[in-house]
Amino acid sequence: MSWLREFQLWVAGLGAAGPIVYALAYGVIGVFLPATILTLGAGALFGVVGGTIVVACGATMAATLAFLLARTVLRKKVEAMAAKNPKFRAVDRAITREGVKIVVLIRLSAVFPFLFVNYAFGLTSIRLLPFVLATFFGILPLTFAFVYLGHAGAAVATQQNARTLITVAGALIALGVSVYVGRLAARAIKRAGVEDDVTG
Repeated sequence: MSWLREFQLWVAGLGAAGPIVYALAYGVIGVFLPATILTLGAGALFGVVGGTIVVACGATMAATLAFLLARTVLRKKVEAMAAKNPKFRAVDRAITREGVKIVVLIRLSAVFPFLFVNYAFGLTSIRLLPFVLATFFGILPLTFAFVYLGHAGAAVATQQNARTLITVAGALIALGVSVYVGRLAARAIKRAGVEDDVTG
């Protein structure tokens, strides 16, 4: 996407302030739109470790803003959306029983769309600080995998031969591990009774 490339070039020209600006932009955009393309872009721009830190901070910021909006000015609108979703009601009950553990598992498993669940969590009983910490640590595996994919894509584009093969292999391994962790988390969510509440 041309806009992403232009944004990356602009951020790259900011020097040390670039990662901060990218994270802030991610935090604002992620409140309203899916930001997967920005996650991949961070890998291409900042590398695996730097990109993961930038995205984790930006995504957590976006989640926190959505959480706070759902608890304040958008509460009625989010309540109307959540009322139509039986899975959300099940998650709300599970959080009441087990708290932050459910938030971490949902982040790890990605069984709910990130954008929607950020708002939905604002209607639950979880407190802000545990929500922020659970979100930050819960999204790390999948964030790392997608950032790695973005980094690998950039390596392929620049045709770095043997180094590219290693990078792509690493990205695939990271994605595979993330998927495996997600499946384990999904099973844990089921054991917590979320699916039973939905179907019961």
